[in-house]
Amino acid sequence: MTNSRNFVTIMFYLYELSMTVLNHTVNKVTQRIIDRSGSLRADYLNQIQEDQNNLPERGKLSCGNLAHGFAACSEGDKNSLKLMEAGNIAIVSAYNDMLSAHQPYADYPDLIKRAMREIGCTAQVAGGVPAMCDGVTQGQDGMELSLLSRDIIAQCTAISLSHQMFDGVLALGICDKIVPGLLIGVLSFGYLPAIFVPAGPMESGLPNKEKQRIRQLFAEGKIGRDELLQAESDSYHSAGTCTFYGTANSNQVLLEALGLQLPGSSFVNPSNPMRERLTIEACHQLARITALGNDYRAIGHIVDEKSIINATVSLLASGGSTNHTMHLVAIARAAGIIINWDDIAELSSAVPLLARVYPNGQADVNHFHAAGGTSCMFRQLLQSGFMHSDAKTIWGSDFSAYTQESVMLNNKIIWRESPQTPLAMEILTTTDQPFSIEGGLRLLTGNLGRGVIKVSAVSSEHQVVEAPAVVIDNQDHLKGLFDAGDLNRDCVVVVRYQGPKALGMPELHKLTPFLGILQDKGFKVALVTDGRMSGASGKVPAAIHLVPEAAEGGLLSKLQDGDVIRVDAISGTVMCLEDPDIINARLSSPQPNEGERGCGRELFAINRDNISNAEQGASYLFPGV
Repeated sequence: MTNSRNFVTIMFYLYELSMTVLNHTVNKVTQRIIDRSGSLRADYLNQIQEDQNNLPERGKLSCGNLAHGFAACSEGDKNSLKLMEAGNIAIVSAYNDMLSAHQPYADYPDLIKRAMREIGCTAQVAGGVPAMCDGVTQGQDGMELSLLSRDIIAQCTAISLSHQMFDGVLALGICDKIVPGLLIGVLSFGYLPAIFVPAGPMESGLPNKEKQRIRQLFAEGKIGRDELLQAESDSYHSAGTCTFYGTANSNQVLLEALGLQLPGSSFVNPSNPMRERLTIEACHQLARITALGNDYRAIGHIVDEKSIINATVSLLASGGSTNHTMHLVAIARAAGIIINWDDIAELSSAVPLLARVYPNGQADVNHFHAAGGTSCMFRQLLQSGFMHSDAKTIWGSDFSAYTQESVMLNNKIIWRESPQTPLAMEILTTTDQPFSIEGGLRLLTGNLGRGVIKVSAVSSEHQVVEAPAVVIDNQDHLKGLFDAGDLNRDCVVVVRYQGPKALGMPELHKLTPFLGILQDKGFKVALVTDGRMSGASGKVPAAIHLVPEAAEGGLLSKLQDGDVIRVDAISGTVMCLEDPDIINARLSSPQPNEGERGCGRELFAINRDNISNAEQGASYLFPGV
């Protein structure tokens, strides 16, 4: 009786959803992207068709090739692979046990293989990809390799799949550049079905606001390193993803919005018994959607213009990471789709902000999940016409099914409709009572170029800053100025020569405590940079990702201390207010001869030389678009 009632409820909801009118702006931007991408998308789909066949991939191989491919398998797996009747699944893993988010993946290959054997299929670890932790490298030389690692991961993924032994892909990755890299790589094999398998966030530890307070006390010299280390350890305390809403957790929301992850699976903790059952369910679902079954769903068909829009909307509605203003561009390009910052900005002007998760609020992702999570947020967005309900997915009939959440019943996973309204309105709200009528990101334009700003955590009184510039070419120089008291005034800190071509575009999160202290003292302060400020961008207004970057002759390269800079997130401008004739007559400051060697950076010179700008995705894999 209960199941019948649930079925009726779901069918009524789907009927109601089918009657929803798509938001005008969402519809307009979607159509614009379709028109702009027409030729490139057609070429991509033609390539998928050319590569795809209705036989197991390994059917293309000679006997010698195939023998090498299963030489180390068990006899049972060998026999299955020889018969060519069941799917063989590639596991591409970002496992390492230094990165807390990825440490749980150690046991996943064995679990996946068992799950596949249960249904007569096989799985093999096709390859591993590098997985660096921005939390470890933040403010260090290694951070200059971070963004570059995304494209390396994409290439490693392609190499892993190039053996052509596989009928589908299970991608094991969570953090920062890792998910975008895996996704770009898998999209180069767009005829294969693929599912991303998360490992979940660590349980809540020291509240993020308290961690931020202690960091500021340390920056002021009021506490020692022992107290700081204890606070950091209490915050980052176990296996699992960090609990704030940075790039890693933004990745998870985007994967669900793209329809590439099981609904509601992102934020189940590693220790929760549901975690293993969800992984098994992902395995079985992937087997169902290979070309050998009756429900073939290639990833290149799922990731289309509508799913990219859904992903962008979810980012904006949740106050997600600024890094995705580059990652989404690169992901879309890998699927033959061209999007730009104008598209993102226009969507942001229409999409309401529905989530308050640190740094945009005090809750963490565990609280967000408990409040209704992704499925509840998607319900609100779908009902108001902000997402495409008919977008293709790896699960269910289409994206309308992603309003469901998973629960355990008799040691099995079942799905049910998520709460109609959020369970904690201070964390997750409705479209008719949003935290803001606009999304969390805005485009900035002006004589300093084009950039983005995350405003979801910036109070309205801090969204306009006009003050003299403090110009530095190395983020480490800020501490000296701070310690000397030279920053106890209104100022706009300009950190240049941090862009993709200069240094590989490191994150500058190390600056946050100093700038936060100045703001707390009552000074008007902002950051302007051609670098990144991470998914943890907080209360200080930061005009980031500026193009053209200083290394390519942007006006940033001509700024001097004392030049008056205006950062206006409300009007969407970033300007130098000095006489343009005087500014343009200046010679560009020389690029510092730093960051080119040491910590392996010399090996990446060719990558930096060939990388596109931030608005083009900061990638060396594709020609500029």
